[in-house]
Amino acid sequence: MRHKLANRKLNRTSEHRKALYKNMLNSLIKYEQITTTLPKAKELKPKIDKVITLGKQKNLQSKKSLFSKLQNKDSVNKLVKTLSTRYEKRNGGYSRVIRSGFRYGDDAPMAIIELIDRDIDAKKVDIKKKIEEKDKKPEQTKIKIPEKKAKSKK
Repeated sequence: MRHKLANRKLNRTSEHRKALYKNMLNSLIKYEQITTTLPKAKELKPKIDKVITLGKQKNLQSKKSLFSKLQNKDSVNKLVKTLSTRYEKRNGGYSRVIRSGFRYGDDAPMAIIELIDRDIDAKKVDIKKKIEEKDKKPEQTKIKIPEKKAKSKK
């Protein structure tokens, strides 16, 4: 019997769950909004609140413990510099879970977990790099195309 046992197992081993939460925390800090299943989102909400509270302390000990939990330097820096100043006057409740229907394949309940007062441009962090790469490639191919046409006419 599982009376009064707190956490969800999510049908995973303990190491897999730990890695799952770490990856989801890093993604949520980076993009400030992620879509996942409802049980995962409900389980992630107290974890992100504790991590942000730890980041608000702004001392070396809290930075080290954040790095041991997240294992990502960029996430720790964003927590300590931007998110801690954003939530300076707020005492908890840094995230919200919004139900967003059911997944097509297996009808699993889906949810969006996001940070309160989030930066809307944080969702587009990786998209800018892809656009810049696409802009560089056509310029190089335009130069090569006239050379090939000149060779084919001879």
